Amino acid sequence: MFIASEKKRENIAEYLLYMWQIEDLIRANQLDIEKIEQTIINNYSTLNDEQKRELKGWYESLIDMMKREGAAEKGHIQLNKNVIIQLDDLHRQLLSNPKFADYATEYYQTLPYIVELRAKAGENKADEIETAFNALYGLMLLRMQGKEISEETKRAAAQISRFLAVLAKYYKKDYNNELDTEE
Repeated sequence: MFIASEKKRENIAEYLLYMWQIEDLIRANQLDIEKIEQTIINNYSTLNDEQKRELKGWYESLIDMMKREGAAEKGHIQLNKNVIIQLDDLHRQLLSNPKFADYATEYYQTLPYIVELRAKAGENKADEIETAFNALYGLMLLRMQGKEISEETKRAAAQISRFLAVLAKYYKKDYNNELDTEE
């Protein structure tokens, strides 16, 4: 909760990847708040009792959302889907405005990787922004599992990361009402 709040303010891309990881951590603990308390919350030695209660309440609310929204086994809660929707809307806005040529450049350099990933997705196609996030999240999981990652995948991930970093930069400006879209 504390980390999520900070990431949401500072870097929406990191926030979304973090929240997807939280969803998976909750699933790994069978949506059981007692297990989450033992395996996650109690390991935060820097938190006082009140902060631990707040954190437990946050996990309980996420568990409730996951159950109500059918994301207990897979998928994402609406809270996280809304971030993708916001990013996708901003993406379209930036692409349609010649003032943001740097964004368009990163996007078009990334597009071949996104197209390739979408082609491999079969019936599970997501929009371009979600596909980019899926790629980075999948890479993060591979690294956590200690699996070998090809040079081609590393190059693709580096480009996707650059692209999402530019999108996150513009999201932060937009969030802070600092994004000037006047042509």
